[in-house]
Amino acid sequence: RAIKAFSLGKVEAVKLWRPAVGTEILLIGIIIEGTSLAAKFLRAHGITLTKVREECIKLLEKGDKDYSVQVEPSLTESARKALDWAVNHKLNSGENGEVTTTDMLLGIWSEKDSPGHKI
Repeated sequence: RAIKAFSLGKVEAVKLWRPAVGTEILLIGIIIEGTSLAAKFLRAHGITLTKVREECIKLLEKGDKDYSVQVEPSLTESARKALDWAVNHKLNSGENGEVTTTDMLLGIWSEKDSPGHKI
């Protein structure tokens, strides 16, 4: 689910004309994936795809439309740190299995100055 959420977020980055995947895009990916515990938690607390998209546009403004959508969006520094946090959290937890969307959401939350945390 985390890989799917990440991939869906990358698609959303292109739709929003974002040249990079930030924590806000990771958050959108989790919501779009929709079936994970993290997505259900967000929905239960009134955090919807529409609201997050609106906040992304307000917070970051729409990306530069001159940017080629053919380019693979890179990761922002805060998104890289959030994903690193998620991986380290999983490794240190002693739990078996893959990084989950919950790990991703906690990683986003750990990046206090990031757009995803603010949204």
